[in-house]
Amino acid sequence: MTLRDRRVQYETAGLDRADLHADPVDQFSRWYEDAVAAAVAEPNAFTLSTVDHLGIPNARVVLARGVDVRGITFFTNYTGTKSRELAAGACAAGTFAWLDLHRQVRVRGDVVRLSDAESDEYFASRPRESQLGAWASPQSEVIADRAVLDAHLADARSRFGEASIPRPAFWGGWMLTPTEWEFWQGRPSRLHDRFRYERVGESWVIARLAP
Repeated sequence: MTLRDRRVQYETAGLDRADLHADPVDQFSRWYEDAVAAAVAEPNAFTLSTVDHLGIPNARVVLARGVDVRGITFFTNYTGTKSRELAAGACAAGTFAWLDLHRQVRVRGDVVRLSDAESDEYFASRPRESQLGAWASPQSEVIADRAVLDAHLADARSRFGEASIPRPAFWGGWMLTPTEWEFWQGRPSRLHDRFRYERVGESWVIARLAP
């Protein structure tokens, strides 16, 4: 079957305005719990989109580590491409895709770095091997081969031994604070249900969008 000929019919009950919670974070939490219950792989994964200094977009999958009224938190290397673009643009877009449920959630908004205290707290909760990996990877830099990473990891192991591993100053968290959310539910014949939450003052205005 070619890409052009591949078809999946989305047979779902759909999404009505009455189904939506007034607050998009609460609506997201409902759908996230549904994704967890359905055993969707990596339900906290989302595609983070940024633009570079030329306005050319970049997109990559990252893991959300918190979603609340403040925004969506995730962690990464501050010297890598995504952090440089986040720092320069101060805004981003994200897409959660739960294809098993024929659902996606899109967000757009402002981005700020988390405090050192919040980044320290999360880093301390990571598995030790992941902590070492943060020290070992010069994210987004060109390297000759895998042996470079292996050497950096070995150096980190030797450096810290059995001691606790501190968070590198070049690694930490970001928060994307949405000013817009969109909830998309697949429907037959590509006539999907789409609802947008748009921030107006202290309130959210909900509108149905054509598919």
